[in-house]
Amino acid sequence: MSTESTVLDAPLGNVSIGGINTRNDSFSEEKDMELVQEVGCLSIIVLGASGDLAKKKTFPALFHLFQQGFLQESDVHIFGYARTKLSDDDLRARIRGYLEKGASTEHAEVLTRFLQLIKYVSGSYDSKDGFQLLNKKISEHEISKNSQPGTSRRLFYLALPPSVYPSVCKMIRENCMNQSDLGGWTRIVVEKPFGKDLKSAEDLSSQLGELFNEQQLYRIDHYLGKELVQNLLVLRFANRFFLPLWNRDNIDNIQIVFREDFGTEGRGGYFDEYGIIRDIIQNHLLQVLCLVAMEKPVSLKPEHIRDEKVKVLQSVLPIKHEDVVLGQYEGYKDDPTVSDSSNTPTFATVVLHIHNERWEGVPFILKAGKALNNRKAEIRIQFKDVPGDIFKCKKQGRNEFVIRLQPSEAMYMKLTLKKPGLEMQTIQSELDLSYGLRYQDVKIPEAYERLILDTIRGDQQHFVRRDELKAAWEIFTPLLHNIDAGQLNPIPYKPGSRGPAEADELLARAGYVQTHGYIWIPPTLA
Repeated sequence: MSTESTVLDAPLGNVSIGGINTRNDSFSEEKDMELVQEVGCLSIIVLGASGDLAKKKTFPALFHLFQQGFLQESDVHIFGYARTKLSDDDLRARIRGYLEKGASTEHAEVLTRFLQLIKYVSGSYDSKDGFQLLNKKISEHEISKNSQPGTSRRLFYLALPPSVYPSVCKMIRENCMNQSDLGGWTRIVVEKPFGKDLKSAEDLSSQLGELFNEQQLYRIDHYLGKELVQNLLVLRFANRFFLPLWNRDNIDNIQIVFREDFGTEGRGGYFDEYGIIRDIIQNHLLQVLCLVAMEKPVSLKPEHIRDEKVKVLQSVLPIKHEDVVLGQYEGYKDDPTVSDSSNTPTFATVVLHIHNERWEGVPFILKAGKALNNRKAEIRIQFKDVPGDIFKCKKQGRNEFVIRLQPSEAMYMKLTLKKPGLEMQTIQSELDLSYGLRYQDVKIPEAYERLILDTIRGDQQHFVRRDELKAAWEIFTPLLHNIDAGQLNPIPYKPGSRGPAEADELLARAGYVQTHGYIWIPPTLA
């Protein structure tokens, strides 16, 4: 029997979570979890089904899980819910184009079967009648699959703006919950942003916490589903040669970088309300920082990992203004949905310092920007200079370990070697691993499909816990309030550039040494 209660009148404070058995364990390594056999059918409900997020991310992720056998026709049904009045076929037609790219004949047949699993219900997000109709459709599905009462599973994916989370969750709680706990469950997936500052995040957490317990809430940050982000713990704690190096004695600075070569086209109004720090740095990059900086957890159980992440966040020192550079690309305010007086940064470099034994004195440089000269996301760990260098290697640059998250997964170690030839000269080279080349026959999962599968399995390791969210906002709220008050202003920069020159100056002050003339070239098939 599952220990995750879904009885409507169950006390929220006395509920714990259990895992489930799945039909295919190749997606992730076995975890030290108490597995519970669940035989009830699965209903996946996508709220905001007619929106861009659902069409571009949620439904494609579900389709890929269906293709790989993680969702079975025999026990799963998918429901879309939104205000737009559509028929089942209308919704299927809307999402078909996002699922057909590169389709083969076999793919087309699987796609047709997948689309037949999708039903649509129209209603407002605060409508009792709409959610009661939705519950009726879900219940009909559960009856049709001969689920034993109390064993059915319901996953609600909120592809919606946070402003409607409280009303939607209230409607789910009052109208769409499972009525028993015989292995069944109800789980809620919510998308960022989780508030705009500490107070709004805590208010939202309190509102949702009155309706669902922490084990039922899955705050999704899709960066935690990326292949190489999930690889960080394995890299750090399963490879002995990293263990003695991963500290302030050997590492000089760490950069976590997110760069896009396009602006805010199509979402200027939304972006202007949040800015690059709220949109990227406070969540995605800070989560990566936690995995880079945390201590070894007792086990891979979700709570042990998240406990260590919280310890890192609570050790971050207050941000100083001199450790921040903001930018806004020229032309940003040409967007009619953006105010002419907008102070919103589209670029930011923020240097954080962690006050603990391992990382004292090591700057963590978080950098994100739009309309820059290239698109990439990476973790760049720069080691200290070699003491007593006899080869005069400083001109060649320092050793670096780089983990490339996008556009193509890779990792490489930048080394100093002897340049081929008769003279004793040094040159920068690398040891590298390109995932696309090394694992040609392996499909690397997209972040959303991995995280949705984790939700079905009841694994919260890659989701943000409430105290984790609170600690993250405590770091950035003072800075964000100062920006909102006009105490820090963004520096204009040209689209297609590296961003403000002042950001490079900040990196130099933080101790980063750039290697001039060295460019890593990803390996390719001969």
